[in-house]
Amino acid sequence: MLGAIYFSFNISRGQPAQLEQIFEGFKRFEVAVLAYFLIAIFTFLWLLLLIVPGIIASLSYAMTFYIIAEDEKITSLQAIDKSKKMMDGYKWKLFCMSMRFFLWALLCILTLGIGFLWLMPYASVSMTKFYEDLKRMELEEFLTNGTTT
Repeated sequence: MLGAIYFSFNISRGQPAQLEQIFEGFKRFEVAVLAYFLIAIFTFLWLLLLIVPGIIASLSYAMTFYIIAEDEKITSLQAIDKSKKMMDGYKWKLFCMSMRFFLWALLCILTLGIGFLWLMPYASVSMTKFYEDLKRMELEEFLTNGTTT
């Protein structure tokens, strides 16, 4: 997953994307696997309450792997906490974007899966752009208020 994020970062930033970049994610394998398991456990615990809190929790953790990909010194728990803070106030926007991709995926099924050849890269780069917008807004808020969310 981290390798795909590295690849998407390069595409979204207009830099050359190479197939070898997909394997760069293994440099932070332990952190990524631990983050994956922690997210799965936390989301499951929220799902025990009801489905809606579980969906909200999964949206809160959505930027964790992007944060891990950009910050080489961050731990899994720190990335999860930063993702929760970063997504504060933007979960609905991400939910709407995800629902759009879900509906496009249903249409891709009608093409016997061929449409996924276009949808998956589009969705991946869109999520990367969403992360970069959140990061930019966080930086602008820091510069204007002197605090981060």
